[in-house]
Amino acid sequence: MAALTRPLLSITLLALLPLLSACEQPPPPPEPIRPVRVATAQPQPFESRSTYTGEVRARYETNLAFRIGGKIVARYVEIGSEVKKGTLLARLDPEDTRLAIENARAQVNAAQADMNQTQADLARYRRLFDTKVISQAEFDRREAVAQSAAAKLESARSQLRVSQNQMAYTELSADADGVVTSLTAESGQVVAAGQTVLRLARPEEKEVVFNVAENRLDELRNAGSIRVSLWAQQDVSVAASVREIAPGADPVTRTYAVKLSVPNPPPGMRLGMTASVEILRRDGGNVVALPLSALYQKQADPAVWVFDPASETVKLRPVKVAAYVEKYVLIADGLKPGEQVVTAGVHKLIPDQKVRLLPGAANGAGSRAS
Repeated sequence: MAALTRPLLSITLLALLPLLSACEQPPPPPEPIRPVRVATAQPQPFESRSTYTGEVRARYETNLAFRIGGKIVARYVEIGSEVKKGTLLARLDPEDTRLAIENARAQVNAAQADMNQTQADLARYRRLFDTKVISQAEFDRREAVAQSAAAKLESARSQLRVSQNQMAYTELSADADGVVTSLTAESGQVVAAGQTVLRLARPEEKEVVFNVAENRLDELRNAGSIRVSLWAQQDVSVAASVREIAPGADPVTRTYAVKLSVPNPPPGMRLGMTASVEILRRDGGNVVALPLSALYQKQADPAVWVFDPASETVKLRPVKVAAYVEKYVLIADGLKPGEQVVTAGVHKLIPDQKVRLLPGAANGAGSRAS
């Protein structure tokens, strides 16, 4: 009987060994505290900035043309030529105009001779009328002939002056100081009256022209300030103001042309230069600038992880985004001044998770809010 009991005891002990081993295993180690980097919420005025590329042009540009048609026999300027008022720019063939002047002068001479004859006849008929040789009707008829001859002489003289003006119109001169910006006719070309030959820009007042999409027009109208800088001098910017917004969109680009007045242009600002236009608009509210890495997506809504110094845990906070600017997200609502927001590793956190701050991690995220 004793021999039978010993094998049974051995079997029982062997069955209990796994249970004893399980009871002796140590508890799992606590989850490590995750280090995080945070930024302090610092509200600041919200400024939206937009940049456009424009071109420097003269405010006053004139298309110059001959007042009569003809063949261009000479052109004395090129694109970029600086001219003074009265400078001869181009000339038409004057031969036809010269012949017209000779014909008009001959007409004047003929009309003068005719008038002299009628005046002499009228003087004789007046003496005959005084002696009652001719009737009143006959004298009136002769007087009307003399008046008609005088009118024909005046008409011939007017035509002569017109022909002389036509001769002056064969020369195209600058009506103001300026710079030739384009040429649309060459020597030997036959042009019609009023056909543009060249364009003259007056450089004393410059402006910047650029195009804006229709959904950004309100941004221009509500702009707090507009600054213009040249690509050749990007470190120098000057104030500008909207002078004109085109009433209709370009049929090809569907954008609106905007012209800016530049009262005090920077030195070296020349026609045709490329300019950068920066438009600043203040919306009146405050925003908090945070790195893009601080933004967390909760379903379809933006959120951030806010660090609680008392419990050393993080909580997920829904926020409202005002805008995205370069490497920053601008938070319009959802944060209080001084709160600390996690800026790195946000996708590995869970609500109420205990964290620790990295050294120097409580600094601001940046001051850019525009």
